[in-house]
Amino acid sequence: MVKNYTSTVPANRSVQHIEDRLVKHNAKNILKLYEDQCLVGVAFIIPNNGKDIPFKLPARIDRVEARLRSVIKRPRKGTLGKLKEQAARTAWKLMADWVDIQMSLVELDQVEMLEIFMPYIYDSAKEQTFFERMKDSGFKLLEQKG
Repeated sequence: MVKNYTSTVPANRSVQHIEDRLVKHNAKNILKLYEDQCLVGVAFIIPNNGKDIPFKLPARIDRVEARLRSVIKRPRKGTLGKLKEQAARTAWKLMADWVDIQMSLVELDQVEMLEIFMPYIYDSAKEQTFFERMKDSGFKLLEQKG
């Protein structure tokens, strides 16, 4: 099964851990993003060669909830009602673990900060991450020329 699918770590503690790791690596202006009173993302800036580059890390809790719901064959009474909270805990714990691993790679000089977070570079004018923009274009930037 999926890692952390039974996590008991509150989502806000996982997010605080992410913030702490980002700050340790010079991220600034960290912002928590909410929709319907649910924490759905973290936005931040990483300075690079005198330029501030914005990022948006989504948790996609709705997708986690849908996936968890799909594997529950015979839910006990109250299980489905608690699923949204469990999805949030699972999604944010996974993100916290991922950020930990990525920051370890940075600390060991295996990768650069921008290299890790490149898919999450955020264009506020288009309200899209770099990955979302690439996906919407059919990944045309990856096509070979000539």
